[in-house]
Amino acid sequence: MIPLHDDAPTRHPPLVTVALIALCTVIFLWQTLGDRVHQESIVYALGVIPSVLTGNASLDPRLVWVPSYATIFTSMFLHGGWLHLAGNMLYLWIFGNNVEESMGHGRFVVFYLLCGVAAVLAQTLPHPESDLPMIGASGAISGVLGAYLLLLPRARVLVLIPLGFFFYTVRLPAAIVLVLWFVLQLVSSLLAAPGEGGVAFGAHIGGFVAGMALIGVFKRPGVRLRNPVSGVDL
Repeated sequence: MIPLHDDAPTRHPPLVTVALIALCTVIFLWQTLGDRVHQESIVYALGVIPSVLTGNASLDPRLVWVPSYATIFTSMFLHGGWLHLAGNMLYLWIFGNNVEESMGHGRFVVFYLLCGVAAVLAQTLPHPESDLPMIGASGAISGVLGAYLLLLPRARVLVLIPLGFFFYTVRLPAAIVLVLWFVLQLVSSLLAAPGEGGVAFGAHIGGFVAGMALIGVFKRPGVRLRNPVSGVDL
């Protein structure tokens, strides 16, 4: 299922959500400007490498652009391809505006980054010896999804369902869309071979759980959870 739109309105422009999308897009364009060596250098220098982060390994000095702990944050703004970027930004655009409004701009920035940190730790701690760099905003965005699930589980989400050569659209409750997404991440994580590259399902799970745990702390006092219409009740 590919989400296309939700029916939960917002009262204020999602400035942070738009800024994050713009920043990720600009950084990705910068990634693609150079040759293959340039692109790989960016991934290894600014992506999170568990073995380097945990002190089990060290990078070539030429790739030490920032302290290893800083890659937890720089990695959130890198992507591995146009589809990777487009998928992440689509989810952020659809679900980020309501979560941002429920918190306010400043709190949303902190929430987003904390979910990204939780995602990195969830992927790193089980495999601290891994030498595979992790990049992408999906861990932080997973936190947005977890928060949205508690904020607006009954919002309707228009989703695209491909069946062979045909495509169908249907409106489903956000709870169904997001729970199915989480179950898919969980099952995929259990089936994935340890230490292999690909999608960091552990990061998705960690970010999602962090988002659910943090929404109660970061939402504004006038915001109700499980709101049937809007994430804001002021």
